[in-house]
Amino acid sequence: MTTRRSALAAALTGVLAVSGLAACGGSDAAAAAGEQVKELRYQGSVGAVTLPELAADLGYLGDLKLNWIGNTISGPQDIQAATTGDTDFGGAFNGAIVKLASSGAPITAVIGYYGVDDVTFNGFYVLDDSPIKSARDLIGKKIGVNTLGAHSEAITKTYLTKAGLTDDEIKQVELIVVPPVNTEQSLRAKQIDVAALGGTLRDKALDRGGIHALYTDYDLLGKFTAGSYIFRDDFLKKNPDTVKTFVSGVGKAVEWSRTTPRDQVIVKLKEIIAKRGRQEDDSQIQFWKSYGVNGKGGVIEEREFTTWIEWLDRAGELKKDIKAGDIYSNDYNAYATGGAA
Repeated sequence: MTTRRSALAAALTGVLAVSGLAACGGSDAAAAAGEQVKELRYQGSVGAVTLPELAADLGYLGDLKLNWIGNTISGPQDIQAATTGDTDFGGAFNGAIVKLASSGAPITAVIGYYGVDDVTFNGFYVLDDSPIKSARDLIGKKIGVNTLGAHSEAITKTYLTKAGLTDDEIKQVELIVVPPVNTEQSLRAKQIDVAALGGTLRDKALDRGGIHALYTDYDLLGKFTAGSYIFRDDFLKKNPDTVKTFVSGVGKAVEWSRTTPRDQVIVKLKEIIAKRGRQEDDSQIQFWKSYGVNGKGGVIEEREFTTWIEWLDRAGELKKDIKAGDIYSNDYNAYATGGAA
C-alpha cells in the first residue's frame, strides 16, 4: 500500500530510466579521446564551503580543477544532475542514494562528505511557546525541510515510528519544502510549526534564541556519516585516477578540518567564500564546528547504507533488491587502501 512514505520514491521519480542515459559534456569527450579529465563540474551551496572546495583551496586536488556551475539546496537534485551528466559528481543523503540506485541508476558512492556528531547535527526545532511537546503533537502540523525524499524526511519518519505513530497518523504530519536560508524565518513567522535546521544555520538560529529542539538525528542515531558523493559508473571506468585524486583529496580535507584549530578553519572558509566572489553572506561560517563525517578520511562504513536499505525495504520503496556493496566503494580512497599520507 502506498503511504506518505512514498515521498522518498516521488522525489526521484524522474530518474527511473537514467540507466540508459549517456552524458555528452566535455568530461566524457575528453575521456573518449583517451585522456582522463582534469576538470569536474559540480554544484555548490550558498554561504558554505563544500569539502571539495576546501580540498581544492588547500592544494589537495593537485592539477584537478573544479568547475562550479551553480548551487543546489537538494541532495536528490544534486545526485540526479550527476547521474544525467549535467555535473560530474553530486552529493546526497545515503538513503536518497539507495533509492536512486535501486531504480537502476548506474552510480557509485565513493566518499562520505557530511554527517552527524555531538556538535554537528540536524535538529527539528519549535518555538519556545509552541504547544508541540511530543511526536503525537505533530499530527496535523507542518515541518519545514529542505527537500522531500532525503535526510530530514527519513529522520522524521524514524522519530514518528519510534514514538509509536501508525502509518495513517504519520500521513497527517505534513512536510513542507522551504529553502534552508528561509527556514528559521518561516518558523518565527509561524508559517510552519517545526523547522529542520542543521550546521551553521542551526547555530545562528539558536544564537538568536526563542527556539528549542523537539528531536535531533544525533539523539535518534548517534554518530554516523549521513551523505556521500557519487559518480556515474561510466565516469569511474573512464577516469579512475581522476576519481582517486578527487576522493583522496577530499578525504585529506576531512582530516585537515578535524585536526586544525576551529578558529583557523573558520578563517580559511571565510577566505574561500571571499575569493570566489559570489556575493554571499558569510556570517553563518562563524558558527562552523565540523563536517560531521564519521569515517577517517570519509571512508564509508557498510552500516551507513544498510540502515537506509532496511528502512526503505520495510517501507516497500525499493524497486529491486540491493545490497550496500552494490552502492558504494572505498577503492578510490587512499585512507581505505593504506595510501594516505
